[in-house]
Amino acid sequence: MVDSPPRSGRRRDRRGRGARGGAVLPGPLTPRGVPRSRTPRERFDGFVLEAVTALEERWSEELGAVEFAVEETPVLPDDWAASTVPLASLVEGSRGAARRLVLYRRPIELRADGPAELGALVYTVLVEQVAELLGRTPEEIDPRYEPE
Repeated sequence: MVDSPPRSGRRRDRRGRGARGGAVLPGPLTPRGVPRSRTPRERFDGFVLEAVTALEERWSEELGAVEFAVEETPVLPDDWAASTVPLASLVEGSRGAARRLVLYRRPIELRADGPAELGALVYTVLVEQVAELLGRTPEEIDPRYEPE
C-alpha cells in the first residue's frame, strides 16, 4: 500500500475553469447554489398575467369586477358528449360574488407546440372569453385577433 501525501485545504482547479459554485453564480439562488428554473405552471401563469394585464389596460372599466383564475383541468359532468375539452369557462357570480374567467392549463398546454405558441394561445383564448363576457366581437377586444 502506497501512502498518499496529506491533503491540503486547497482544492484543485480542474481544467483551468476557475472557481465555481454558490459564491460565483449571480442572481437569486436556491439553498444549493443553483439558479432555479421556472416550472411549467409558473411559465403558464406568467403568460396569463401578461395577457390579462394587456387586456385590462384597454378594458379596465368593463373588467373591473371580473376575477381571472387558472385551474389544471375542467371538471366535466358524466353526461359530457362533446369530443373536445373546454379551454376556459365563464362562471357567473352569485350573491355579490364577482364573475370569474377560468383558464384550464393542461388542455391549453396540450394544444400548443412550444412556448411562443403557448403564449399566443393563452392570449387568443382570453380575448375570445372577454369578448363573450362583454358581448362584443373578439376583433373589438383586440384588433390583432386572428381566429385559428
